[in-house]
Amino acid sequence: NAIRQVRQKIHLQGHIGATLEDGQYKRSRDVAVCDAFINDFLTRFHTDYIDIGMIHFVDDLDDWSTIQTQGILEYSLQLKQKGIIRAIGLSSHAPNVALKAVQSGNIDVLMFSINPMFDLLPAQTQIDDLFEQKSYDHSASSGINPSRQQLYETCARLGVGITVMKTLAAGLLLGAETSPFGKPLTIAQCEHYALTRPGVASVLVGCVSSEQVNQA
Repeated sequence: NAIRQVRQKIHLQGHIGATLEDGQYKRSRDVAVCDAFINDFLTRFHTDYIDIGMIHFVDDLDDWSTIQTQGILEYSLQLKQKGIIRAIGLSSHAPNVALKAVQSGNIDVLMFSINPMFDLLPAQTQIDDLFEQKSYDHSASSGINPSRQQLYETCARLGVGITVMKTLAAGLLLGAETSPFGKPLTIAQCEHYALTRPGVASVLVGCVSSEQVNQA
């Protein structure tokens, strides 16, 4: 209700492939389930369109193949054609998967985790390992992984806007004991890092306090 009078000033992102079952979040690749979630989203937000329809959490190539061949991508394209979504997005933590999706020509927006911590790690790093400090034991001075740099440059070249998640590495970069660099970074430094990568259009900052909101 709070956004009904300012809808045109707000960008809403609705997920295609995320759903609730008995109040519990889960992923789905069932088109009917995805459609029910999108319709519920439209109803809850009192709107007839979603700015970005984000194909949700695609972290392996087999899943991307499923999305392309079993209806999810076609459903997303139909939503865009009807004007129900304005842009097709895809969220991923895996640069090799994200690159394939971007190169397909069907993705307008990529939601991807970018920060100076994650950028050190190889393309095949699993999502849980991104948050394990031991993953960074031998990489803190290695520089950005080429696969990630290639992804960002490809997005810039093809006009795919990156919206950044995990800007603060879930807060790990803000503590000296959890930062792989041996000292904490500020929120501004993390934001600046992400915003200066090729292709990045915006950063999403998860804050746990009003102080962090003010810093952001």
